[in-house]
Amino acid sequence: MRNPLADKVVEVKPSGIRKFFDIVSEMEDAISLGVGEPDFDTPWHIRDEGIYSLEKGRTFYTSNAGLKELRGEIANYIKRTQNITYDPDHEILVTVGGSEAIDLVFRAMVNPGDEVLIPQPSFVSYEPCAILADAVPVIIKLKEEDEFRLTAQELREAITDKTKILVLPFPNNPTGAIMERKDLEEIAEVIREKDIFVLTDEIYAELTYKDKHVSIASLPGMQERTILINGFSKAYAMTGWRLGYACAPRVIMEQMVKIHQFAIMCAPTTSQYAAVEAIKNGDDDVASMRESYNQRRRFLMNAFREMGLKCFEPYGAFYVFPCIREFGMSSEEFAERLLNEEKVAVVPGTAFGDCGEGFLRISYAYSLENLKIALDKINCFITRLRNEKRV
Repeated sequence: MRNPLADKVVEVKPSGIRKFFDIVSEMEDAISLGVGEPDFDTPWHIRDEGIYSLEKGRTFYTSNAGLKELRGEIANYIKRTQNITYDPDHEILVTVGGSEAIDLVFRAMVNPGDEVLIPQPSFVSYEPCAILADAVPVIIKLKEEDEFRLTAQELREAITDKTKILVLPFPNNPTGAIMERKDLEEIAEVIREKDIFVLTDEIYAELTYKDKHVSIASLPGMQERTILINGFSKAYAMTGWRLGYACAPRVIMEQMVKIHQFAIMCAPTTSQYAAVEAIKNGDDDVASMRESYNQRRRFLMNAFREMGLKCFEPYGAFYVFPCIREFGMSSEEFAERLLNEEKVAVVPGTAFGDCGEGFLRISYAYSLENLKIALDKINCFITRLRNEKRV
C-alpha cells in the first residue's frame, strides 16, 4: 500500500511536554509543576454569562470573524491598554485560542521557502506551524546573560533576503522573560529598515510584574507590519473555553479570515459571549490573579536563592527557568530523575528548543501549598545530587 502520510507532518516532532504529563498521569501522588494553565477557576460572572447564553438558546454560528460585540470590546481593550486603534470590522478576528491565530498568520503570509525567525526558548507551536505552512524556520538562540531577551544585533544577524516574519514571543513561555520599551524600540528599528513583518504573541501581556506591558505594534511605523495575537486563556483563566484573537492590517486579515472561514467557520459561540463579559468587566479579576502569581513568583525566587540554584529573575507569564548545568546532566535526565525519585514533574528546557538545554521550566500556576511541598522535594533532590558529586 502506498504511504498514506505527508512527509512534512511525519517529520514534525511531537511536543516535548507531553511525555512527562503522560508519566505523571500514571503516577500516584505526583506533583506536577509542568502545566502552563491557571489554577484559578474562570470567575463566576464570566461563567454565568456563558451559562446565560446557553439558556437563551444562543447556540448558533456567529459571523466568521466573531461576534461584532466581542470584536468591538477587543478594539476598546487594545485602545485603552496600548493606545492602538483597530477597526473591529476589518482588522480583528476571533479565533479558537491563540494557537489557531499563530497557524493562520503563517498560512496567510508565507510562501514556500520564506524564512520565519523564531527566538528560542519559546512556545512549542511556532516552529511546527511554520514548517506546516512550508516556511523555513530560522532559530535565534536567546541567552541567559541577556535575560533571554532578543537583541537588535541578534535579529540583524539572522535576517536574510528570504526573511518574511519575526516571531516576538514576549512575555515569554517558558522563561518568563519580557521585552521593555527600549528593547522593542531597537528591534523595531531593524524591522523597519529590513522591511519584514512581526507576529507578536502577547497572550501573557496582562501577567507582567515590573512595568506595564508594551506592544511593539504601538511603536511608530509598526502597526502596519505587525500581527498582534492575544486571547483569554491566561489572563482570565479561560483555557478550556478555547478563545483567542488576532489584530492585523486589513490586507493580511482578509486572508486570515478566509482560511478561518473554510477550516473553522467560527470560534465557539458560548465562549464568545463569556469573553464579552470578561473583557468588559474582568479587570479586577485579572489584577487579583496577577497579584497572586507575583506572590508565588517571589516565593520561588527566594527559595531558589536559599537552595543556591541559579535562576535569572523573570518578570512575565507564570514560569521560572532555573539553570541546572551544575549537576552535569541533560535537562531531560534531570527531569526524569526528579520525577522518579521525588515525584515532582517539571518540563525539560529542551522541550522549547535545543538552546533550552541545561534549564527547566517550572510553572507557578499552582497553589502556594503545592509549591512549598514541591520545592522541599526539589531541595532534597539537588542536595542529594551535590552530595553525590562530592563523593
